Amino acid sequence: MAGQRIKLCVSGAQLECTDEHPSLLAALEAHNICVEYQCREGYCGSCRTRLIKGEVSYAGQPLAFIQQGEILPCCCKANGDIEIEL
Repeated sequence: MAGQRIKLCVSGAQLECTDEHPSLLAALEAHNICVEYQCREGYCGSCRTRLIKGEVSYAGQPLAFIQQGEILPCCCKANGDIEIEL
């Protein structure tokens, strides 16, 4: 099954995220990309990163403060192809 393509703008790597990944963080970890995190639930904001291109969705509204253009990979999923600042 084809998934969403995730481009990491710092390294230039391109990964695939499928429905088997419950979150963007899980997809990144499945491809051995190291991301700082603590809670995995959107409470702490440790995994905060910039969304360069595309859209993500959250199952529930995260509690951690995020500014315009930032996402929390621990609790979001890609809506189509995205590019993030990693």
